[in-house]
Amino acid sequence: MLKTRSQCDRPPGLVSDGWGGHREALLAVYGQVPPYQGRGRPPTKKRPQPDWEYVQVVKQRENGRVIGTETRVVYGDEKTLDRLGEHTAYVERTNLTTRHMNGRLVRKTLGFSKQLTMLDAACIWEDVVYNFNHAVKSLRQEVNDGYRRWQPRSPAMAAEITDHIWSLEELLTRVPIGTNT
Repeated sequence: MLKTRSQCDRPPGLVSDGWGGHREALLAVYGQVPPYQGRGRPPTKKRPQPDWEYVQVVKQRENGRVIGTETRVVYGDEKTLDRLGEHTAYVERTNLTTRHMNGRLVRKTLGFSKQLTMLDAACIWEDVVYNFNHAVKSLRQEVNDGYRRWQPRSPAMAAEITDHIWSLEELLTRVPIGTNT
């Protein structure tokens, strides 16, 4: 079972660094054009929804050292901070995992991308493999069914997008290539 973007009614809670691309990506994928009220021009610009949760944790540096952080609630309210946290652990963990899984992003590497399209493709592949093919220890569920103690889960399973961990063969044969879906 695989849910499409249209079956997910809102984006998951998100904590990121100060890079502004996440806001635009959320609007492009999950934003909705408001309904036409019958006066003036019909709206065409996508808008965020009131139940979105997105927090930015921006590091403040001086002479290359982190001297503090600033937390900005982009979407949501002050309760969003309690649910998502006010630290950079999520961002740093994501960056480290990405660098480990994608050799093109390793610091001081000879395996860099000469073309932006190749870097984009490598990053998309890394995201798909991590979310569908990779069992994350912190997401496992205790089952104690006599056969095993833990049920391994991928991030896509935790988000209820799929019901199983995908094999590489399944990824390569089921994911459409070259489409904008």
